[in-house]
Amino acid sequence: MSYQLHYKRFSERAILVSWPTKIDKKILEDLLSFKNYILNNDIKEIVYVNNAYNSLLIYYKLTIDNVNDEILRLKDLYSSKKNQIVLSSKLWKIPVCYDEEFGLDLNDIATQNNQSIDDVILWHSTPVYTVFFIGFLPGFLYLGGLDERLFIPRRKTPRARIEKGAVAIGGNQTGIYPNVSPGGWHIIGNTPIELFDVNTSPPCMISAGDCIKFEPVSRDAYEHIKQRINEQSYELKFDLIHG
Repeated sequence: MSYQLHYKRFSERAILVSWPTKIDKKILEDLLSFKNYILNNDIKEIVYVNNAYNSLLIYYKLTIDNVNDEILRLKDLYSSKKNQIVLSSKLWKIPVCYDEEFGLDLNDIATQNNQSIDDVILWHSTPVYTVFFIGFLPGFLYLGGLDERLFIPRRKTPRARIEKGAVAIGGNQTGIYPNVSPGGWHIIGNTPIELFDVNTSPPCMISAGDCIKFEPVSRDAYEHIKQRINEQSYELKFDLIHG
């Protein structure tokens, strides 16, 4: 599938390419396919390409002298259909402890839905989520596919400190805080998994286009996994998904 894209100069050395403004897996697949084609086409003057929900930001080594010519080249690349390559991704299985100590907002979400905490945990851990992009913090995964019953506005007053590994809901999204930071999402659990490590290559093992399945674990299991991570004897599970 092809989309009507919009191209515009973003800065002297960058061009922004935009898809329709909605969170949609088909759009993500098309966007990532185009991104991979640009990167694999060995365009030497391009430094890197960064993606969000429905856009690519293409950075160049030097000032773009003739932006119209460069936009025409990008349009030709997109319309050539050579970018329609088959993508492979991974389904990562992320352990999450939803104990009360970690799930600071679980009770409030359950009360608002007139349901039990167990229902909220079930609704959150059942879907397979898509990683749309990584941002806000290095390793912060923006995940689409949240059960509509869990859609909730962000907190009116953000917390000054959210713990590393916090699993949270904000609007129609869910995500994981990879490090201690402020934040305005509702906290419902915690994972011991390291999502970003500057000492590994790549620093974030999960990529846009991958999928996430949350697996509820007990507090004891959480502590055991955390200990194994510290001992470097734990390996996160994943399945390969072929497009």
